Amino acid sequence: MSSPRAVRVRRVAGLARRQARVKHRRFLVEGPQGVREAVRCAAEHVHDVYLTPETAERHGEILAEAEAAGLHTHMAAPEVVGAMSTDAQGVIAVVGTGALAGGAGLADVLTGAHLVAVLTQTQDPGNAGTIIRTADAAGADAVVLVRGGVDPTGPKVVRATAGSLFHLPVLAGEGLEAVVEALRSAGLQLLAADGRGRTDLFDADGLLAAPTAWMLGNEARGLAPGVVSRADTVVSIPLYGRAESLNVASAAALCLYASARAQR
Repeated sequence: MSSPRAVRVRRVAGLARRQARVKHRRFLVEGPQGVREAVRCAAEHVHDVYLTPETAERHGEILAEAEAAGLHTHMAAPEVVGAMSTDAQGVIAVVGTGALAGGAGLADVLTGAHLVAVLTQTQDPGNAGTIIRTADAAGADAVVLVRGGVDPTGPKVVRATAGSLFHLPVLAGEGLEAVVEALRSAGLQLLAADGRGRTDLFDADGLLAAPTAWMLGNEARGLAPGVVSRADTVVSIPLYGRAESLNVASAAALCLYASARAQR
């Protein structure tokens, strides 16, 4: 491919918009790390892989694995890939939204789960992507984004996950009531991470050993009262310095790893 004005190029670039992603049920994965993990872990959902000749040489494993999986691979001029995405780093994939949870519903994903991160009102794409990546690293079983928060297929979210989006189920679109009901039906206790909690995270190993869903709030406002009221326990992270609070992604990392440690 040599023309950055080709119809295919415009269609791929259009997936940066949520409306197009919803309509076509596809999203962009940009950069070597994300594309590599999409090819390795969700090949059945990958529609196309585009690489510049330089990237194909530098990251030959991506091309080799994509071809071995029978995927549609395309050599494209740098200006073509750049027209598709300014953050592609020479390689981009178009992936079906079914890759996020393999087509499974919330109840199926939560069956047998021991650790789940629930983003109730997270709006910042970088924070959402970082939490997904952290949940993956901590061995969580799933990440659930309650309806009204950030879209997990947005380019900034996908980049921030660094490929973790394809390592564990990530579900979005359900309302709070449906999510809470599904979590309870799966036998998970609901813990709210909130600075007003009377239970100290570092003194809660007994509590954390049980199957847990961590409820995480908005970057600026924290957890809404309606979320806190549905929690079994409100847990706070002690602050030893002068900071007023922690970034939600940092708080998520502490909470998820505390649970992972207690459950092992």
